[in-house]
Formats: sequence, C-alpha cells, structure tokens
Amino acid sequence: MSNHTRVTHFILRGFSDAPLLRLVVIPFFLLVYTFGLLGNISIITAVMRDSRLHSPMYFFLKNLSFLDMCYTSATIPKAMVISFTGSGVISYIECVAQLYIFITLSATECFLLTAMAYDRFLAILRPLLYGTIMSQKCRAEMVASAWASGAIYSAFHTFNTFSLPYCGPNIVEHFFCDIPPVMRLSCTDYHLNEEVGFAVSSCIVMSSFALTVLSYVGIVSTVVRIPSVDGRRKAFSTCSSHLTTVILFYGTGSFMYLRPASRYSPTQGRLASIFYSVLTPSLNPVVYCLRNKDMKFALQKLYCRRKY
Repeated sequence: MSNHTRVTHFILRGFSDAPLLRLVVIPFFLLVYTFGLLGNISIITAVMRDSRLHSPMYFFLKNLSFLDMCYTSATIPKAMVISFTGSGVISYIECVAQLYIFITLSATECFLLTAMAYDRFLAILRPLLYGTIMSQKCRAEMVASAWASGAIYSAFHTFNTFSLPYCGPNIVEHFFCDIPPVMRLSCTDYHLNEEVGFAVSSCIVMSSFALTVLSYVGIVSTVVRIPSVDGRRKAFSTCSSHLTTVILFYGTGSFMYLRPASRYSPTQGRLASIFYSVLTPSLNPVVYCLRNKDMKFALQKLYCRRKY
C-alpha cells in the first residue's frame, strides 16, 4: 500500500459499453422505471384510499410497493445519467453509500417477502385467529424488523467490501456499485472477505428462504385437503402473486450472489442485475394486480372516478 495511491473515485460502465446500444437501452429503462413508479404509487394510493383493502395482506403489499420504488431509484437514475453522458465517475463515498442503500433495500425485500409468506400461512391455516394474531401492532413490528435487519445485514457487507484496499484499477464492470464487481478491484487478496460474506449471506438469506418454503409447504398441505375445487382455487389465488414474486426475486438474485466474485462475468452480472433490481420490482404491480379482483376494482375506482 505504501507504493500505491488509494482510489478516490470509481468509474461505472453503465448499462452497455456499445454507444449505439445505449440509444436503445436508455429509453427502455426510462420506460420501465416510469412504469414501475406509476404502478407502485397506484398500489399504495389504492390501498390507502379503499377501505376494503385495509387488511394485513394489503398492508404488506403497500410496504412492498414503497420498497420497490426505493429499490429501483437506488440504481436506475444514476445508471441512465451515466449511459446518457458517457461519464461514469462516482466518488468513493458515493459508491459506499450506493452499495449500502442497495443491499439494505434488497435484504429488506427478502425479509419482507418472508413476512408476507407467514401472513398467507396464518390466513389459510388459522383463519379464525388470523385477525387477532396479525394485529396492526404485529404488522408494524414485522415491517420495522425487516428494515432493521436489512440495515444491519447491509452494514456488514458494506464494511466487508470496503475494508479491502483499492489502489487501482477503478473501473467497475457494472451499472452500479455492487459487491462482486467492486470486490474484484481490490489490490490485495479478497478471497477471505469473499468467503466470509458468502457464509453470512448463505446463513441469513437461505434461512429466510427456508422459512418462506416452510410456510408454503403448510399452505399447500392445507389447500390440498379443501374438498371443493373452487375452494382450493380461491385459497391458492391469494398466494399465487406472492409466490411468483418470490421465485423471480430469489431466482435472479441467487444467480448473482451465490457464486465467487472471481467468477463474475460483466455481461452475465448486468443481465442478472437487470432482472432482480429493475424488472422484478417494476413488474410486481402487474403480478399483484393480474389475479387480484379487489386490487383491480380499487385501481379502476382510483382512475375511473366518474364511472364509480
């Protein structure tokens, strides 16, 4: 370290290295980002205004929509500016802050999805006690715990990543500061930090995923025992949207993080990140509205006031 100058800034590559491809990429991501913002704002507004949606399930959905808005806003605006101007310079402190915010939001979403799975578990297995157990205080505590856990989890990974020395090169092969592409730039051996981070992620994230799976095992075993076909279809329809979101979130996120940073591929990393940090949060409003009659009615009531 005595013979090297510590990095004071990084350079982000943006969505694409090809100048011509940027002309297509920028409008596409602007459209996706705007669509996601409008969709999530619509869900939050509909849940707050429609008294029929003042239930635990929609309380969690409202918080998930707010989280998704923050999630996409942490990366897309900066990436679009970089792609448009061609200047991907980001200061060391800004890179630390972006990584911390992004990991906080992604971890919080992971924990919130687990809370939503438990909510559906109680609604189907304990319908008579559901309203008592899932009180307003309990819901608020679960959401607050998800945010607090996400912040603590992110603090560990941020420290684990930036405790390494960075002396150059400083070009991040990604459109935002993320753990694998940043860690690869360290001028010392980063494998110990990588292994520690992988172990912590595996324990915490996989535990959260395991709880979600256990909730759905209980849900499926209960739904299968319902005698009528309509009853089974109605019970499972309340979980299908959440299950789709869980599959998209864990499927794309595990592809990015459950492998060593030394095997990080810039192209594959960008594609995987686009799915779990851009498309999945932006498509959640569509996923939750397609098979939810109450949400459809609330949105129609919100945007077609004269008709109602």
